[in-house]
Amino acid sequence: MNDLATYRARLAAHPMPIVVDAWAPWCAPCRAIRPSLARLAEEFRGRVDLWELNADESPDIVAGLGIGWIPTLIVFQRGIELGRRTGAQSEATLRELFAAAEQGAAPPPRRLTTFDRAARGGAALFLAALGLSAGPSPWLLLAAGVLAFSAVYDRCPVWQAIAPRLRRALRRPAEGGAP
Repeated sequence: MNDLATYRARLAAHPMPIVVDAWAPWCAPCRAIRPSLARLAEEFRGRVDLWELNADESPDIVAGLGIGWIPTLIVFQRGIELGRRTGAQSEATLRELFAAAEQGAAPPPRRLTTFDRAARGGAALFLAALGLSAGPSPWLLLAAGVLAFSAVYDRCPVWQAIAPRLRRALRRPAEGGAP
């Protein structure tokens, strides 16, 4: 049995929900959320377990779980992935993740802040202006369009309809092609 199979078997056999924290010692965002994770692991002790997965020491497991960036936090219940978050998160967002794990539910969807929307929209306008003044440049205009969409994607009904299918399709190879 390889390391990934053993890890998956441990996940499936564990009686409590698990939050797996994929991290690395050199990763600044990983170090930034460690104190919050330690507090939440203590707060949810006996209801949700926190497993730390050093990406440098377990690259096969990280790849097998479909982790492309760190930090990545994945919620598991009896070996089934309920949801994940990538990147540094606020303690409030991490608490929502642990609370969802405790309930055996997927973590709530991420919400963009007004600042996030404004920053993305402003950057898109800047890229569009640059793309138009540069000749026009189709690549800059395309980048501006993608950036503008990233400011409103969570409110787009078409995106909400196709996003779950895209997530399943992108995760299949990491899970050995299983549906």
